[in-house]
Amino acid sequence: MMDFDKVLALIDAMNEEGVDYVTFGAVAINLLGIVRATTDADFFVKANVENIDRLKKALRRVWDDPHIDEITHEDLLGDYPSVRYGPPDESFEIDFLTRLGEMYSYDNVPAEIVEYRGVKARVATPAKLYEMKRRTVRPKDWGDAWALKEKFNLE
Repeated sequence: MMDFDKVLALIDAMNEEGVDYVTFGAVAINLLGIVRATTDADFFVKANVENIDRLKKALRRVWDDPHIDEITHEDLLGDYPSVRYGPPDESFEIDFLTRLGEMYSYDNVPAEIVEYRGVKARVATPAKLYEMKRRTVRPKDWGDAWALKEKFNLE
């Protein structure tokens, strides 16, 4: 099960380091007030070297882990721009992406600021999350889409 406090600590560290990010997936849905269990956190990050360096600094603020140095610019700027990071002694993973296929990226996912337990998080808008989840093949995404549609009166 995810330690949500650690995810909030990471979001706070990313804010402090000036990381350009957007939270999406189940963590975003939780931050918007729809409770759903998850074992990973998903973030789009802006695709440039400086932002990836800031991301690594933010990770180091939360975890003292030499494996953070293994995250490279090439990982997030290449043809398959994603990194899955498993923090030490945690039971969850974090996915960092600069884009998801050709449809979604940091640059084209609208976001809003949501405050949760005193931490401001940049979260994909409910309408965009609904769009991202409503036509996938995963039943849990259909449930998320339905919950978003109901809570935010989406069409």
